[in-house]
Amino acid sequence: MSAARPLTTLRTIAAIAALPLLLTACGYGSNSTDDGKQTAVAAGAKKLSADEVKIGYFPNLTHATALVGVQEGLLQKELGGTTIKPSTFNAGPSEIEALNAGSIDIGWIGPSPAINGYTKSNGKNLRIISGSASGGVKLVVNPKKIKSLDDVKGKKIATPQLGNTQDVAFLNWIADQGWKVDANTGKGDVSVVRTDNKITPDAYASGAIDGAWVPEPTASKLVAEGGKVLLDESTLWPDKKFVITNIIVSQKFLKEHPDVVEAVLRGSVKTNEWINANPEKAKASANAALEKLSGKALPANVIDPAWKSITFLDDPLAATLSTEAQHAVKAGLLEKPSLKGVYDLALLNKVLKADGKDAVDDAGLGAE
Repeated sequence: MSAARPLTTLRTIAAIAALPLLLTACGYGSNSTDDGKQTAVAAGAKKLSADEVKIGYFPNLTHATALVGVQEGLLQKELGGTTIKPSTFNAGPSEIEALNAGSIDIGWIGPSPAINGYTKSNGKNLRIISGSASGGVKLVVNPKKIKSLDDVKGKKIATPQLGNTQDVAFLNWIADQGWKVDANTGKGDVSVVRTDNKITPDAYASGAIDGAWVPEPTASKLVAEGGKVLLDESTLWPDKKFVITNIIVSQKFLKEHPDVVEAVLRGSVKTNEWINANPEKAKASANAALEKLSGKALPANVIDPAWKSITFLDDPLAATLSTEAQHAVKAGLLEKPSLKGVYDLALLNKVLKADGKDAVDDAGLGAE
């Protein structure tokens, strides 16, 4: 290891220490990337009811439907002359803030921030309109410090952000072990360290954390640093399926521009079809999109295992959303919510029917 490691360690520790203040003080702007660009539109393409649609997603492989859909032009093709203006985010709470502020209209997002956003607005700011992905979340640890699940007690484990989907899942798992952690401070039998996914691999390499409960590709980046997958979250769910990425829309945009929302959903369905029919090409496309966003493509030893652990699908797996809401309540991050109306799957089912696919279910949580 080069002499630069001590400096890297200090920078990593300083960044982790500053992160909670950053997230609290700066809102979504410090956690999103808006390149100010719109996607290319074919000459003569007809506009829908809006000139543009502002979409948000994460530079994570669990958001590959958006990554690939934008990269391959599959979303833009369905939108015709209505242009896409993309923004990327590190974690869900900041994306919800952007949706509330009107900075985005439609977003790919995890279930926990979608639940929080819906309940905190008394059901007035968003609807979940589709699923996108399942799986792709792992607990990766330093095998020298943690050799079994019992060894997690007393260790420092990172999650991406307070209240995000992986944070809630990890807090729930901790509670299931009979251990105690203050959800807001992260202190207790396990130290839960909220850390930006971009920082987590350096934090792990420096020893500032002992492991992380994170989505792909961060999980496989940690494995490439010598980490070991101690637990795949999919093994905790029936049929090994749980929603990791939904598509949400602001209710205002849905009401004013249903044709644009339907076009985005057509693009999402066609993108998932293409991903599942062309997994190697899709993996390369997602990697090219990540390279554009971060300046660096993922190496094969990271993207190959990461890609295999994610399932891309249109079904929002609505029953698992209810379970994840219960987990947030148990963690003390959410009062018992009323989720009736959180889903509006009418346009998705219209698109699926036109494509010869079966309708998906909202588990009784649909809009009236």
